[in-house]
Amino acid sequence: MLDIAIIGGGPAGLAAGLYAMRGGASAALYEGLFVGGQATKTHQIDNYPGFLDGVEGFALGAKLEEHAARFGLSVTYAEVERVELAGRVKKLIVDGACVEARTVILAMGAKPRPLGLDREAELTGSGVSYCATCDGAFFRDQPVAVVGGGDTAIADALYLARFASRVYVVHRRDALRAAKSLQQAAFAEEKIEFVWSSTAEAFLGETKVEGLTVRQVATGERRTLPVAGVFAAVGIVPQTALVAGQVDCTADGRIITNEWMETSVPGVYAAGDIRTTPLRQVITACADGAVAATRALEYLSTAESA
Repeated sequence: MLDIAIIGGGPAGLAAGLYAMRGGASAALYEGLFVGGQATKTHQIDNYPGFLDGVEGFALGAKLEEHAARFGLSVTYAEVERVELAGRVKKLIVDGACVEARTVILAMGAKPRPLGLDREAELTGSGVSYCATCDGAFFRDQPVAVVGGGDTAIADALYLARFASRVYVVHRRDALRAAKSLQQAAFAEEKIEFVWSSTAEAFLGETKVEGLTVRQVATGERRTLPVAGVFAAVGIVPQTALVAGQVDCTADGRIITNEWMETSVPGVYAAGDIRTTPLRQVITACADGAVAATRALEYLSTAESA
């Protein structure tokens, strides 16, 4: 039986694994795709302490994994199909097998929020994308659009300007929410054109994106942007379906925790973008993971002495 089972291999899960192993616990991490989480989709991270010139998201994820592996963290690349969190022994069903653990740290993260337009899923991979660093190079010398006005959207627009002939930034407000440094860089980039106070309404094209219809919020006036790609950057959705009904969550699906990352179930913790938090950054995810693992170790110690 494991002391600590960690579900999710993003910065929160990897930091939790590092702290768990350094604390002398038997721990294992389960990740369905690849470690590093959403950070791996960010071309340049400039605000993670210690990297004066910034660091590529994929490289940072790899370093986090290497650091945890140095202390012996076991990473299993498999989907956790089901969990049973009630009781002193927690159960995870992984590839049909049952894994038992005394504590569980939930770090499944979040995924990009879709735009909610017709045929969005059908056109994903054929012009619709949620990852500029993954797909930007496919649109060399072609016009693209980014929908959103936060840090991710503007960072994506700047990255895409390296390849695209034109980058339209479609934002429903008349001012950006992104950090001032990103705004200044975007306003100075000649390839970027802002489509203010507008929302994305429909994709053009049958088998691939050939344009995007946008609607002006105040007047209802429509405009067609002649783009070959549309990059959505309108927020993220917590990946909490696995634990629905087992731990308390907010109305929008985020796991409710206290300052120790404790959920409503004893011995179960949540860390990173999956939980209620005022800031969703790599540094806060790592901090969450460290706190969760530290608290889990204390829980285990208390249980042993009881």
